[in-house]
Amino acid sequence: MASVELRNIAKSFGSVEAVRDVSLSIGDGELVVFLGPSGCGKSTLLRMVAGLEEITSGDLLIGGQRMNEVAAADRGIAMVFQSYALYPHMTVAENMGFALKMLGKPRAETERKVAEAAAILQIEELLGRKPKELSGGQRQRVAIGRAIVREPEVFLFDEPLSNLDAGLRAQMRVEIARLHERLGTTMIYVTHDQVEAMTLADRIVILNKGRIEQQGSPLDLYEKPVNRFVGGFLGQPQMNFIPAQLVSSGGATELAVGVPARRVLQFANVVAAAGGTIVELGVRPDSISIVDPMLETALPAHVVVVEHLGGSSLLYVQVDGLEELVTVELRGKTAFARHETVGLRFDPQRVHLFDGGGKQIESRAAEE
Repeated sequence: MASVELRNIAKSFGSVEAVRDVSLSIGDGELVVFLGPSGCGKSTLLRMVAGLEEITSGDLLIGGQRMNEVAAADRGIAMVFQSYALYPHMTVAENMGFALKMLGKPRAETERKVAEAAAILQIEELLGRKPKELSGGQRQRVAIGRAIVREPEVFLFDEPLSNLDAGLRAQMRVEIARLHERLGTTMIYVTHDQVEAMTLADRIVILNKGRIEQQGSPLDLYEKPVNRFVGGFLGQPQMNFIPAQLVSSGGATELAVGVPARRVLQFANVVAAAGGTIVELGVRPDSISIVDPMLETALPAHVVVVEHLGGSSLLYVQVDGLEELVTVELRGKTAFARHETVGLRFDPQRVHLFDGGGKQIESRAAEE
């Protein structure tokens, strides 16, 4: 195992800055996920760790050793790509052992390591097959097995599940999590799928436009986003963003939403914002409950669409004066119907306020 440290790493392609001043420390045995939208720099960052992209500026250390000029083959890493890149004329065993063969390893050692990796991945019965005889999930296991036999200090995964269907992706997420637990090797995993990130990561690093927006445990990022981008990117269904206004009333600060405005929340304190400030209320669909629309602190809305998902239901509702629909997630089945008027109540302990620049406003809901 080995730690990975990035110190002020940057990458430019001509005048285009793909990665900007990224500093990050990854501990021995940690599984860190680089998460972000397409074009955010996550794959470029991974390729610099792998030695497949030259570092424009900054330092890369693996196991405490500077690796900027070290060849990819000598960095002690193994990479699993989005494409399986298996040799079609070779068997599974030959594909998995090919790198060791090229290094001149004894045949007995190669066969032993291939057998051990196959046992870990539960593909022993596939060792004699050719890639064309395998499913997508089986091919990805072979690609991972090819990395395992090299016994790297660091595993790098570049969106390895993107080519699989939803069912196989879910299965392979579990397999990779179990693999990390069993091997205990440092892993860096790149994805744009926040479900993969939440499932796999010890720590998530959210990237946007080449910079780190926020890093932390999956639940910390989910519950305490530092800005609107992180709050909106992490979570499914996506966080609702509702235009609102902070209004001073009798020494307290209340949040007014809709037209006509309904004061739906009261705060004991709001730092860096004054009464009359226009803000955005960020609230996740599972932090909204349905109540009597006539209640003073309820926000009236009209049901537009109902999605029944079995274990849960999604209501898409229209609030007077708001352009965007608000999504409400309810457990189990629901009897609400289209065009029905309902009241929305926001969980005061799970709401977020964002200023005009998208930054989280520190706030504390008043005790009820």
